[in-house]
Amino acid sequence: MSAGADTLQQSTVAPEAPPSTKISCTRGLTAWLLRNDVSIAFSSYQSGRLYLVGVDRQERISFHERFFARSMGLWADPQRILLATLFQIWRLENVLGPDQRTNEGADRHYVPRIAHTTGDLDIHDVTVMADGRIVFVNTSYSCLALLSPTHSFRVFWKPPFISKLAPEDRCHLNGLAMRDGAPAYVTAVCQSDVVNGWRDRRANGGCVIDVHSNAIVSESLSMPHSPRLHQGRLWVLNAGTGYLGTIDLTNGEFTPLTFCPGFLRGLAFHNGYALVGLSLPRDGSFSGLALDLELNKRNAEPWCGIQIVELATGNIVEWIKLEGEVTELFDVQVIPGVRHATATGILSDDIQRLVTFETVTTPSSESV
Repeated sequence: MSAGADTLQQSTVAPEAPPSTKISCTRGLTAWLLRNDVSIAFSSYQSGRLYLVGVDRQERISFHERFFARSMGLWADPQRILLATLFQIWRLENVLGPDQRTNEGADRHYVPRIAHTTGDLDIHDVTVMADGRIVFVNTSYSCLALLSPTHSFRVFWKPPFISKLAPEDRCHLNGLAMRDGAPAYVTAVCQSDVVNGWRDRRANGGCVIDVHSNAIVSESLSMPHSPRLHQGRLWVLNAGTGYLGTIDLTNGEFTPLTFCPGFLRGLAFHNGYALVGLSLPRDGSFSGLALDLELNKRNAEPWCGIQIVELATGNIVEWIKLEGEVTELFDVQVIPGVRHATATGILSDDIQRLVTFETVTTPSSESV
């Protein structure tokens, strides 16, 4: 794989003055995306951006961004994107047919169609269950939640050590792993049951909890994030240490695979690779962790970006790096079968002018 770097080409400039940020990537990223027939989506709550990365018709990297305030939890398939934001969960729908392309040549164009208003719940991971219901990590209230047609949310599950549902971010519940379309495991920074109690236990209070049994299956982690079940193994980002690894569900032991130089959040898998999101350690919440010592030991500076890890070797084979005003990312998703994706933003005039419709067949007089 190539270790060189190229500057990404922006296919579309967001209408709302984006932060001054330099974005670079490995020369091999274009070939990796084409070979695996995917696009990449990732979010940054700091900049309030949804980013879409693909390959345009000139076979150049296409970088596309749109503003959504405090963009966090992200779920995507070829036809739909779900995005948790400051006080809403947005549903963006692809409006292009199989043979349609935008003027830019994009084969998917996602338009905001539904925004479910939840209020500020500090929503982290968001995903879809087998029955189609959206389930999300309600970090503020320390629980898993569903959308409600009437209220801000409907409680789905809470950790056994949480005695009261209150907007106090007691344990910093943050990540959700699904199995067969149902919640299976969650991550929390600690088992605190007092307001903001997790902040005092960031270094080694992290845990993984079995949603079905309420059992604590792993402890002594450092700010774990983004649990994901993949090929029968539970993967976790042990963010306070900078390591991607797996949890042994029999003894709770964390086995590291790869060190990524940053505070880790956002994890997706595709075709033998893991895509990991990295942020610069923030003063306060992210400082004083083992990650600082590991970076010093390696004489390394922290990254903000996406690194692609080959699972068979643990090697980082491709990457995207952001430098400048954007220093923190939250989530990353792979969109299979999509080469070049774009989106309509909520601040652009395009959202007023872009109108699409479905044709309804009128019943014939004979069938009336």
